[in-house]
Order: sequence, then structure tokens, then C-alpha cells
Amino acid sequence: MVSRSCISLLDFASGNMMNFSQSPRSLPRIMTVPGIISDVDVDGINDGISDAPSTGSGAKMIIVSNFLPLNAQKDLNSGKWSFSFDEDSLLLQMKDGFSAIPEVVYVGSLRVDVDSSEQEEVSQKLLEEFNCVPTFIPPDIYKKFYHGFCKHHLWPLFHYMLPLCPDHGNRFDRLLWQAYVSANKIFADKVTEVINNTEEDYVWVHDYHLMVLPTFLRKRFNRIKLGFFLHSPFPSSEIYRTLLVRDEILKALLNADLIGFHTFDYARHFLSCCSRMLGLDYESKRGHIGLEYFGRTVYIKILPVGIHMGRVESALNHPSSSIKVKEIQEQFKGKRLVIGVDDMDIFKGISLKLLAVEHLLLQNSELRGKLVLVQIVNPARSSGKDVQEAKMEIYSITKRINNTFGFPGYEPVVLIDRHVPFCEKTAYYALAECCIVNAVRDGMNLIPYKYIVCRQGTPKMDEALGVASGSRHTSSLVVSEFTGCSPSLSGAIRVNPWDIEAVANAVNTAINMPDLEKQLRHGKHYCYVSSHDVAYWARSFMQDLKRACKDHYSKRCWGIGFGLNFRILALSPSFRKLSNDYIISAYKRTSKRAIFLDYDGTMVPHTSLAKTPTPEVISVLNNLCADPMNSVFIVSGRGKKSLSDWFVQCENLGIAAEHGYFFRWSGMSDWETSSLAVDFDWKNIAEPVMKLYTEATDGSYIEVKESALVWHHQDADPDFGSCQAKELLDHLENVLANDPVAVKRGQNIVEVKPQGVTKGFVAEKVLSKMIASGKPPGFVLCIGDDRSDEDMFESISKTPYSSSLPSAPAIFACTVGQKPSKARYYLDDTVDVLALLQCLADASSSNLSSTETQVSFDNVVRKEL
Repeated sequence: MVSRSCISLLDFASGNMMNFSQSPRSLPRIMTVPGIISDVDVDGINDGISDAPSTGSGAKMIIVSNFLPLNAQKDLNSGKWSFSFDEDSLLLQMKDGFSAIPEVVYVGSLRVDVDSSEQEEVSQKLLEEFNCVPTFIPPDIYKKFYHGFCKHHLWPLFHYMLPLCPDHGNRFDRLLWQAYVSANKIFADKVTEVINNTEEDYVWVHDYHLMVLPTFLRKRFNRIKLGFFLHSPFPSSEIYRTLLVRDEILKALLNADLIGFHTFDYARHFLSCCSRMLGLDYESKRGHIGLEYFGRTVYIKILPVGIHMGRVESALNHPSSSIKVKEIQEQFKGKRLVIGVDDMDIFKGISLKLLAVEHLLLQNSELRGKLVLVQIVNPARSSGKDVQEAKMEIYSITKRINNTFGFPGYEPVVLIDRHVPFCEKTAYYALAECCIVNAVRDGMNLIPYKYIVCRQGTPKMDEALGVASGSRHTSSLVVSEFTGCSPSLSGAIRVNPWDIEAVANAVNTAINMPDLEKQLRHGKHYCYVSSHDVAYWARSFMQDLKRACKDHYSKRCWGIGFGLNFRILALSPSFRKLSNDYIISAYKRTSKRAIFLDYDGTMVPHTSLAKTPTPEVISVLNNLCADPMNSVFIVSGRGKKSLSDWFVQCENLGIAAEHGYFFRWSGMSDWETSSLAVDFDWKNIAEPVMKLYTEATDGSYIEVKESALVWHHQDADPDFGSCQAKELLDHLENVLANDPVAVKRGQNIVEVKPQGVTKGFVAEKVLSKMIASGKPPGFVLCIGDDRSDEDMFESISKTPYSSSLPSAPAIFACTVGQKPSKARYYLDDTVDVLALLQCLADASSSNLSSTETQVSFDNVVRKEL
């Protein structure tokens, strides 16, 4: 039964941390006509806070991230706060892509603590002057949220680091998780304050700090236009599945309309997790990847972020950059400069980079005294034992290299461990022959992009460098294959950062590459970077988000699930859950009925190992068949022997086996064989092909039927099995192109069967005979869960029923589960199916009892007369 979401009992135990704010509730949706849900707005659609358009003025983009794009400073003397925009912030730079949106609002935390007594004043100032809404998270929660769960659990895990022992990471801590959820809840409260109009406003949530925020927002605004972008890697399913709250996070992300990743690898890992852990399939729709999730399509966006070209070029033209360039030129006169810029982080591979330079100098004596690596180390974003150990190692290796290969006036490695202004960095970029990014795992890394733009230069920078106007520019890149920027830099030399010798050789190749080759590679890179800047990235994401949300108001929505399991069930107005009361009303009004039932996935769950019908199934079928007004048929792809043995107790039950190739009207009649197929020579071709795929796919097997061959892969690896099924389908279609067979793919199967043998043909055959005999059905029910059942749905809808009926027959085509279908109705699962059939059987029993009572009464009256 669909229920309105509320917090779970576990939430109470954790201090109501996931309680949603209370607000007046509207009346629940009601049925004004049997089986038809009224269009009255209610809790199910507009839960808590209405989705209905308000009187807001124009669309608004709400950007939500852990930190606001602001710099904050407090004057110790006056006690006054001063704020300014952080020009280096990606969130600020992406605003250029929202030219069509009149207002952009930022929601996030400040990087400084603000006393509770000052928070209201600061909030007002930030909103009025910067369009920023701060989230003031209590310090104890923030510490557990950011420095705890984010930095000690999610960040290492998403970078493939598992806490195998206490010295290498922290084990899962439920208190830190609760703080993470609480912090996300605070963000949701702030977003709620900002949203004016859910028909026009958009919300874009950023990064792993806020992965459960979509659930809170979707709970409050069922039709919110919501995008999420992950700026870190998403790990493979083997790594991600070790997270104790893996399902909660996946389900929360799926409450977004569009989920963005930098690379296909990250998106592929996410989709694999959804497949393996939630059983969700995805498909590409006209170039866009989509996941069907409870009637909603959640789209996947794959696009690496870019840089702000104007910001880099402005820095290049700054007077301080020109001055710094000349200083660096003088400092490293006659030297070959290689640049590296990295955060102080264990995943940046700085020590591996230094070891590669050491190996390069050891193997190439001609580079000693000439090659200089300038390694800029940005301040660490987090603290911990790992960071301190990495820093000590970097200093140790640097000292060893300089002691071994250095001499007065020459240091092979120049380590700059301080905050370096951007203008100074651009000067190093502009002068360096080569840039090396050697991270062992990095979500994106924009350093190569900035390096390329700086090497392209500007007229002012060219003048400072002494480069003639119109000269062709060059650049060389050595990039780790484990960084998100690697796929987009096709001209870079890609390396495995763990292979020190290979990295050393790559640097040597990069600096000794012919100038023409450097020019061509640079030109290719600059063309990409300049056209795929941050504005392009933001604009492209927004276009896809608008497309993903275009059907919001064409569907009816219900909120279902508890706590972080909350999700939206979205259905088109013409596709609704089959109401027991509605169908029973139609059932009782008719005197002749046809009922068609699939077996696997309809009468018994696909997940059940025991495929034989339960006593409950046998009982309900016998009760339905006992009504002389009913013609009940099991229409299955299974063989006739299995079905005969299983339903031997159901004498009045009709059975169609192997999709209708074998057919009998009841248990007392003989089997009929379809005349559509007489030649089965095609089996000699198809079976060897299936055997090849069975041998290559662990967990698969072949089911040999009298009329068909079926390749099953439900026990194989989900991804590999699906991939093999696609290949097998294509292979069989090619080799059987001239044979009278149909090759179809179903749920975890690939089947080859004679053409024309379909479940739809069975329904047509039964209905035609009933009509021809002068007993046309006034009630037709068909229930199935698979693609093969779609033929039945179509057949019962298109059959020309007798004009002698007083009214059009009541036709109920019903699929099991919410999915695209030709059926107009759905039931959630086999439990719902049996419950519905039991209601029909009970209705038949009551009718029979009433009839028998009436007959007995009439007999008594006759005797007395």
C-alpha cells in the first residue's frame, strides 16, 4: 500500500534528526470515481509545502554547496565582519553560464565561525549584498559532518582507500553518519527558505558533502527541479559496496532529476552500483543515459568542468604577473622548467612525481644542472596523520634529490610550500616547458587547463616573456590516467603514476619533443579548453536539467517510503494502480469473463527459487475456475509438462505453454499444437551459438523447449550477463535472418521461437472463440510482467468485440511493477496480484452462494404452492 513518507523508528532513536519541518497539511487525495484519482492537490503531491506556482518574479537558480563563494574576515578592533567574493571559486565563475536566468542565489557555509548572536545580522548582510544564504551548522555537528564523515569516510572511500586497519583510515561511525544527515537537513531548511516558485526555480547541489540533500528537498517539493553534480571520483561497485549506508546514498541521489559526473568511468561505476544494489537498469535515449526509478527518469550527465578563461587571461595581463615572469626567468636562466601544482594530499602523487624526477636525473646525466622541477604545494584541505606523513616524505625525497644532484646555484627540485597567489602561479605556468599531474586518484584537476591557457599567453605576457608577436605557442603535458581531466586531453602523455620509470621517460619525452609536435598538441588542447570553459559546462548542465524536468507537471506524484528511503512515485494520468473496488464492481456487473494470467513474475516472484505454485495460488485459481461465468487461462513461456504437473488440481483451468505453441482449454481436454511452425531445423543453428555464450558466461544456461530455445542469465554477473545478452541477440538475429523465427530479449533471457507464436495470439484465439460461440466476454482481465505479455495487452485492446453487448466490455490490461507498458494499469508485485485475484474469487463465491440460496428458496415456494 502506498503510504505517505514519515520518519522511521530509527530516526526517533537517533534524536529525530531527520524530522521534517511541520507545516499545515492539505487534505489527502481521494477517489471521486471508482479507480480514478481526483486532481485535488494533496499531501501526496504537494507534501508539506506546496509545489503550486507562487507570485515570484521569474526563474531563480539556487546553487548549493558546502562552502559559499566568499572570503570572510572579522576586524578584531571594531568587531565588524567584511566579506568579498572569492574570484577563484568555481561556483562564482559558473554564473556566466546562467545568462537566461535573472537571479542566482548561493546556499552554503562560511569558512569561519560566526557567533550565534551575530548570525542574523550576517545573514541579512550576505543576502542583500551577495545573494548568499549561509547555513550556520553547530560546531559539534559540523566537525563530525565535515572533518568526520566527509573527510574520514567518503573522501578516502571515493578515492579507493579502504580502512583495512586502524592505521589506514577510520571505520564506519554511526554518530558521524547522523551528523552528516543532520547537516544536510540544515541545508534543506535554508533551500526551503529561498525557493519561491517550483515551476521556475532550479536547484543545483554540488559534491559529496550533500549527497542526501536531494531526499530532503524532494520530500518537501515533489516536483522540484533538482540537479546534482559530483566533483570527486565515484568508485567501482566493489569499493562502494563496503559503505554501510550505500543504499541510502544511492536512493538519495536518485531523488535528483539529473546527476552529473566528470567522466564516463565515474558514471559507469554509479550505474553499476544502481544495477547491483538496487536492481535498476539504464538505457540510452537519443544520446542521453536514463535510469527508470519509480516512474521517474533520472538522467545522467557526463561532462568535465572547465576553467574561467577571463579569470586566467586577466591574471596573465596583471602587472604583477609580468614582474614575476621576469624574476623567474632570471632565477632559472638557462634551465628547463617543469611545473607541478598540487594540494598537500595523499592522493596527489607528489612523492611519486619526485621519485620519477630522481630516476630521470639518474638515467640522464645531460639533464643534471638543467632540469628544474618547481613543485608548488597548496595548503592541505584536511588534517590528519596521513597528510603529515605525506608531507614528511615529500620533504625527505626533495632533500635527497637536491643533495645528490644539486650544487651551488642549482637545485633540481624547488619546493614551494606556502600559499601562492594566482598571478604568481600563472607566471610559472607561462614559463614551464612541461606540466606534470601525477595524482593516483583525482576527480578532475584543472591544473593542465590553466597551464595550457597560460602557455597560449596574451600580448602583454608575450611582451614580458620577450616572445615575438604571432609566434606559435607550445606546451607539453604529462597526465596521470587516474585523473578526471585525462580523457579530455588527448594530446597529453598519459602515465600510470605508480610506474616511476614510465613517468620519468614520459617527462623526458615531453621536454625533448620536436617543436612542431608541441605546437600541434598545444593547439589541439587550447581549442578544447577555450571552447569548453566553465560557462559552457554550466550552460550545458542547465540545458539537460531543463530537459530532464520537462515532464514534471504531466505526471501525478506520490511520496512513498520512510526516512532516507523516501522517493517519488510518478505516473502518467493514463497509467494508474488497479483499484480492487473498481475492478470488482465491473466484475460483478458481467455474466461472461475472460482472465489471462502470466505465471513467472506474476503468480510467483522471480526471486523465488521454488517455482511451483503455492497452495494459495492453486486455491485462488480453483475458486475463479469454479465460477461458470469465468474462462481462466495461464499463459506462460514454460513447457507443457511443468505446467501440466503443477496445475493438475485445477481441472477447469486453461493453459497455454511455450507462449501458446501448446494449448489446452482445460485439464480434461487434449493439448493442441500450433500450426504456425512445423520446421525446427533452425535449432541446429541456434543451439551451438547459445552454447558458445553459455561457456563464456558463468551462471548462464540454456533451456530447451519443444518449440523454442531460451538462454537464461539471471545468475550471471549483472553487467556481464546483460552485455552478453545483447551480443547473443545480435549474433542470433544475423545467423537466423532467413529462418521463420523470432529472436527476442526478455527479463534476463534471450529466446528464439517460431514466428507468430505469441501470447497475443493465445488471447486472440480464446476471445475469438467466445465471440463466435455467441458468448462474448463483458469483462477481460490480463495480468503479466514481461515484454512477452505486452502482446496480450495489445491483443485484448484491439479485439473486435461483439456489437450484441449492451456496452463496451470492461478491459483491464495490467502490468506488474511500474514501467513503460501498453497496459493502462499496474500492480506492485505478486502479492498485489494474488490479493486482487482473491477479491475476484470472493466476489464469485458470494454470487454463487446468492444464486444457490435463491434457487433453494424458489424450490421451496414451488412445493408449497
